[in-house]
Order: sequence, then structure tokens, then C-alpha cells
Amino acid sequence: MDARTGKVTEVDNRPANNLLRRLSPADYALLAPSIAFENAVANDLLYNPGDHVQVVHFPCGASLATFLVPNEDGRDVETILVGREGAVGGIVSDGFLPAYTRICVKFGGPFARIHVGKLEAAKLRSPSLRNIFARYADCLLAQIFQSTACNAIHSIEQRTAKWILAALERTGDENRVPLTHEQLATLLGVGRSYASRILQSFKAEGILDTRRGSILVRDRHGLRLRACLCNDAVKTHFEEVLRGVYPTGEADRGSA
Repeated sequence: MDARTGKVTEVDNRPANNLLRRLSPADYALLAPSIAFENAVANDLLYNPGDHVQVVHFPCGASLATFLVPNEDGRDVETILVGREGAVGGIVSDGFLPAYTRICVKFGGPFARIHVGKLEAAKLRSPSLRNIFARYADCLLAQIFQSTACNAIHSIEQRTAKWILAALERTGDENRVPLTHEQLATLLGVGRSYASRILQSFKAEGILDTRRGSILVRDRHGLRLRACLCNDAVKTHFEEVLRGVYPTGEADRGSA
């Protein structure tokens, strides 16, 4: 996989998605004929609240999807990011249940997609396939729990550092995240001016810099020191439940 470009490369003809690559050859063979590919761009809408979930989307390479919860004041607050470690939409459901949140493409690139009905039919044929997706659903829920706790107890500065590190790990880039001030503000649930002030304070410390439409990390170690430990907690749970699926930054680059 070329994590920098996000292009889909193949290992046993599989897309660059760690969850799909975690499947046994027999289980993947059940899904392969029904998998389609599409290049998405940032802000593409996958689901609105209330939409019937009919397709499971697997981000590949450096692609990212995001869950946004709409609020009564008209703002959307992002809850979690999902990259090549997982999928969004219809992970454990039988039938076409309505989406609860808005799900959008955060960073554009390739996505593998399969109809929910095809995935459910394959699960019925293979207990091991069903088990893998149940384990991933557990990891996804753990990520949501951790995000809830993080929003309640950690500072905006800690959460900013956490989000930037999470994006770096999933895209596989050395030091660049294609994240605007506006997008970061949405991730944090704050105004754009507040997010800009936080970035300015990090810039003053030499931790990061900004370019048009992106954030450049100058001191990754310093950024880790400023971040909370929520990413580490999620990674630990992934390793216990689905070893080798969660991106690990440098170690995962070029091999996912």
C-alpha cells in the first residue's frame, strides 16, 4: 500500500483496508465478488440521520470517514474517525436499519464498498467472518466510549493533539495532515477562532506549522506529550481484540 497517495494496492488482490486484510482467504473469497471500488472526495456524504443503511464502506489507504452528530444549534460535532482499520455502515445489523449520525468522507481517496445484504449472506455462511465483524463492532464501540470520556475530561489542547496524531496514524504520513482550521474546529466542537488560537499556541512552541489546507507536525514527540492517552487506550483494545488491524503510524506505513 502507498499510504501517502492512498492508492489501492493489492495483497492477494485485496484492497488496502486492514479489516479486509485480516480475513482468512476463504472468508475474503466470500466477499470479493461483491466488493466494488470508488474514489471519494472530502465532504462526500455517505449517510444522513434516518437514511436506510444499505452499503458498508471500507476506507482504503489514507482515506478517512467521520461520524458527525447534528445538534439543535445547527452545528455538527465529530465523534470518531474511521480509516483503513475499519468500516462504516451496517457492521452488525441485519436488514436496513436507519443511520443515527451523519457519516461523511473526511479525507478523500479510495473506498471499497459492499451491499449490506451481501455481507449478511456471507456472515451466515461463515462463523469466523461473523466473528471478525463482531470483534470490529466491539472495537468501534470502545472508540466511541473513549471519545465520550475524552470530551468530558480532557482539555481542548489535549484533544487537538490527539486528533492530529490519530489522523497521522491513519493516513500514514510522516508529518502532514490535510486538515483545515474549520475542520479541526468541527472535530473539537468549538468555534473556528478558538481552534485557530490553539494552533497558534502549538506553532509558538515549535510543535507544528500550518499551510493552506493542512497542518505540518514539526515535533511529533512534543505533540504526543501534549495529547491525552485516549488514542493509546483505543489502540490497546484493538490489539487485544483484533491484533494488527489498527494503524500504527511508521510501523504500518507501506504494509497495510
